[in-house]
Amino acid sequence: MIPRRFSALRAFSEVASASRLDGMISAISQLARWRPPIPGSLWKRQLPAVSFPALQLHTTSMAMRVSQEDFEKAKEQVSLLKKDPGNEVKLKLYALFKQATEGPCTTPKPGMLDFVKKAKWDAWNALGSLPKDAARQNYVDLVSSLVSSESLSQKKTSFNDTQSEYKTLIVTKEDNITKIMLNRPSQKNAINIQMYKDITLALEAAEKDDSSLTVITGNGEYYSSGNDLSEPLKIPPDEIQKKLEENMQILRTFIDHFIDFSKPLVALVNGPAIGISVTLLGLFDIVYATDRATFHTPFIHLGLCPEACSSFTFPKIMGSVKAAEILIFGRKLTAQEAYARGLVTEVFPESTFQKEVWTRLKAYSQLPPVSMKKSKQLIRSFEKETLHRVNLEECNLLQTRFTSDECLNAIVNFLNRKSKL
Repeated sequence: MIPRRFSALRAFSEVASASRLDGMISAISQLARWRPPIPGSLWKRQLPAVSFPALQLHTTSMAMRVSQEDFEKAKEQVSLLKKDPGNEVKLKLYALFKQATEGPCTTPKPGMLDFVKKAKWDAWNALGSLPKDAARQNYVDLVSSLVSSESLSQKKTSFNDTQSEYKTLIVTKEDNITKIMLNRPSQKNAINIQMYKDITLALEAAEKDDSSLTVITGNGEYYSSGNDLSEPLKIPPDEIQKKLEENMQILRTFIDHFIDFSKPLVALVNGPAIGISVTLLGLFDIVYATDRATFHTPFIHLGLCPEACSSFTFPKIMGSVKAAEILIFGRKLTAQEAYARGLVTEVFPESTFQKEVWTRLKAYSQLPPVSMKKSKQLIRSFEKETLHRVNLEECNLLQTRFTSDECLNAIVNFLNRKSKL
């Protein structure tokens, strides 16, 4: 027996088989992709007999005639809609299509208990003697309005809203992709406490929105120069311990969000990457880099230790010996060296970097989003508990290292050298 939650899809498929209108049914049966707000198992209880007073139908010969090509194009556009237009609109589409291709409804009325078929029959029958040409026109008009509405929604970015919400980021959404851009170019996108908070909030928002992919990149010449090392020196001596505990909790929460992020996460390394901006890469699903990017984790020079779960992810990615050269001895890698060690997915020429990666990402964003999330879950779920444990251990060790004389002296010396440049 076919489960009830597939009854609507089965009903549409039966119509397709009978009428051989594969194109239309391919469009109508996008219910799975549309993620309808009413679960499939509720269709039978939630589809009443309907009429459509709000739909402005062209009913006379004065209606503009549409070509078969326009009609076929409209069918294709329905299949490309990414948002569920709602049950009422889907019934309108079904009824207009049937009227345009078969004429007025002449099939027997389904039984009262067959709610799905009865709802579809009522929708079709409500069109009465509407001519085929007029039905085609109304079908094309309705599809056009849906496409236009969705197009405006996709093209509209969240720039203005995010400028008030995020102080250190530019967050936009277009083509099913949420882009989080680190926006402290004058500080080489150094990550301060505010940016940690902003990225955490941006990931939470991206998790909930309807995008398929989330991309993180940098604004300017640098991807990120890592932690803003001037911040610890601004803490009054009597508040250091308390402030460090607060900051470590912020850091731990920040990294936890990367561990738990369910959608594909892509890093576009547009320039040099230092410190935590490098160690985080082990938690991304794709890492694309320009050929001028470099990767440097100078923990040893600052008296610190690895973070962002890199003590686990780097040995897993490249082996313990090569990971040690980077994390313990601070070896700086070129983009090609990072690619050879498995840290980078692919390296692109600087001159074509943006064009090539965005062309590819836009194609990826059209893949089935639920399938991508489920596939990522299979890949990542087995080590998630381990990653959270490693994150806790690394943050605890970092807290003790930050208060050590070795670390404080190293940071002061670093800032002194930097000020002389």
